Amino acid sequence: MSDDLYFKRHVFFCMNQREDGQPCCGKYDALAAQKHAKRRVKELDMNGAGKIRINQAGCLDRCAEGPVLVVYPEGVWYTYVDTSDIDEIVDSHLIGGKVVDRLKI
Repeated sequence: MSDDLYFKRHVFFCMNQREDGQPCCGKYDALAAQKHAKRRVKELDMNGAGKIRINQAGCLDRCAEGPVLVVYPEGVWYTYVDTSDIDEIVDSHLIGGKVVDRLKI
């Protein structure tokens, strides 16, 4: 991992809301998932500079595969169903550095 990265890992949760009935991450309670991940990372004292940042994002243009999140700098895309999936992503990938293949899209 490069020393010039401000965050070791930066996570973006798609929050897109579509009014036309098309699939969108917002309809899968993406906000609650993002808040859960942020709270969990803080509880583990892994938030802040040199560690992990959890953010909300507008449309990431993958809503049909959603809900989705992406982890940088690796550029790994995930889908998830519930908070246990979010916990697995946090524990395995964000903390441990191991991609969760079963949730990868």
